[in-house]
Amino acid sequence: MEQQQVVKEAKGMEATKFVLMPSFWNHVVFTLKVMAPIVHVLRLVDGERKAAMGYIYEAMEKAKETIMKSFNNKESKYSDIFTIIDNRWTCQLHHPLHAVGHFLNPEFYYSNSDMEFDIEITNGLYDCIRRLVTTKDVQQKILSELPLYKSASGLFSDDFAKESRKTMAPGETLF
Repeated sequence: MEQQQVVKEAKGMEATKFVLMPSFWNHVVFTLKVMAPIVHVLRLVDGERKAAMGYIYEAMEKAKETIMKSFNNKESKYSDIFTIIDNRWTCQLHHPLHAVGHFLNPEFYYSNSDMEFDIEITNGLYDCIRRLVTTKDVQQKILSELPLYKSASGLFSDDFAKESRKTMAPGETLF
């Protein structure tokens, strides 16, 4: 069917009228501002190569930051969207292990000095320690080693360790 003929039909005229409305394009722009960052996270979650949990947590944080910036930090423009995102994130993707993966990823931890003060991440860390390590002695040993990680002391201060923060994923081996 030719383009001119489609426009002459009732449905074609209605579609043309709809697409030419400024409100239609405003909705398209709104949708793109929200969906582009979310699609990035979904690709990471559902990709061929499974991403480490800490990367998913970081990607979701960055997606929300991108959405906020795209609306010039006007909360009224994105608050309903964040409610939907947070509900899905909480019930389907977010687990304490995601928070721990984020916390124990040197690439993110050492570039975000406020991370240790994030209650959600700290609660996730302690929850995982309690769940995965049943003996109090080992739990205490882990907690006593945390300051070394936090302050980048010991092996964490080694030049090689510092250089590899952004080049190697946690758990990636050299051999």
